[in-house]
Amino acid sequence: MYTRLTLLLLAFIASLPASALPVMLDEIAAIVDDDVITVSEVKERAEAIYAQAKDPSQLPPDEILTEQIVERLIVESLQLQMARRAGVRISDVELNEAMTRIAGQNQLSLGQFREALASDGISYEGMRQQIEREIMIGRVQQGVMNSRIEISDQAITDFLDSEAGRELTADEYRVGHILLATNADMSQGDIAETKARAEKIVAELDAGANFQTLAMTHSAGKNALEGGDLGWRKPAALPTLFSDLVLDLQLEAVKGPIQSGSGFHIIKLLQKRGATAAGMVDQTRVRHVLINPNEIRSLQEAKELAESLREEVLGGRPFDEIARLYSEDPGSALKGGDLGWSTGSDFVGSFEAVIEATQIDAISPVFQSEFGFHFLEVTGRRTEDFSERFKRNQAANFLRSRSFDEEVDNWVREIREDAFVEVRI
Repeated sequence: MYTRLTLLLLAFIASLPASALPVMLDEIAAIVDDDVITVSEVKERAEAIYAQAKDPSQLPPDEILTEQIVERLIVESLQLQMARRAGVRISDVELNEAMTRIAGQNQLSLGQFREALASDGISYEGMRQQIEREIMIGRVQQGVMNSRIEISDQAITDFLDSEAGRELTADEYRVGHILLATNADMSQGDIAETKARAEKIVAELDAGANFQTLAMTHSAGKNALEGGDLGWRKPAALPTLFSDLVLDLQLEAVKGPIQSGSGFHIIKLLQKRGATAAGMVDQTRVRHVLINPNEIRSLQEAKELAESLREEVLGGRPFDEIARLYSEDPGSALKGGDLGWSTGSDFVGSFEAVIEATQIDAISPVFQSEFGFHFLEVTGRRTEDFSERFKRNQAANFLRSRSFDEEVDNWVREIREDAFVEVRI
């Protein structure tokens, strides 16, 4: 197990920023604006690549590999520097969640993961730092791409009218299935008896019996041991026998028995998600100010600054002016702190709770989230039919993700060309 884990970690390390690796007092491999890349960083990255390679003989010659590694470290350094200048900070909560996810992906608890790392000579804190830097780069890329990638309303409409768009935005259904099997050798009496059993099960379900229990007890379907759960599927991925029936079912509704060549089927719509499932949604419009602790501002000082800014707003200074001048949320500061219309689930738990407790046009107390200290103002509330918006958001996100990698590559080339870089090896 530890061997597999080691390979996974080596692969992970090979994709991480250079500054995530231990910094040694050694020769400089490259100067990148305000940062340096050391020879040891290049060597460690090369060793990781060789360790994860299935066939090291297929790797390029050492001089070419070194050149590629140095170039990659350069662009990683540039992005990390941008993240730091932008004040990107990754909270302990977020890092802990990331470590827990990685442990889970290796089918380990967090404690077991720490032990496995130690066994393979890998520092848990070092790994944590590596993940932090990777998240920082991702956050910078996301912020830059949000401003560079524009998806027009017409592009969204055209995509929704396409076959790919209709497939993407189709609702998904989680269906329960019970099969009482028949075959060609059964007598008409046996078939009638099987049908009667199916009808009895439907009656029990209508009376409130547990579907999963009955499926495990009676079903001959391949998903019987899972309580008959077919999982999340779009209509096209459902058995054709009842795919159309599912579309008209209400949540928790039961349909059957439905006869086919394999027997009598009973289905239940367990869950539904997608545009039509979204339905009418309560939305809130909020603006906020965020103050982060940093290297020169302690946790208490950040809180005190947020409190003083809130007092200025209460004293009559415009909220949007305070947000533009002081808020450290790069996504909303230039818009006067406006976060637009959103549902409560769009925010972390502490933020959502404050929104719910704040009246329209009222200024909330200062509160803390994993991102820092906030105060907010609720500027409006409404109930919207979210189905069409849900579809368009799905389409926009798909189109944006499709353009993301290409646009990131373009942006990386731009910042690389504009940077001061001196390669010394």
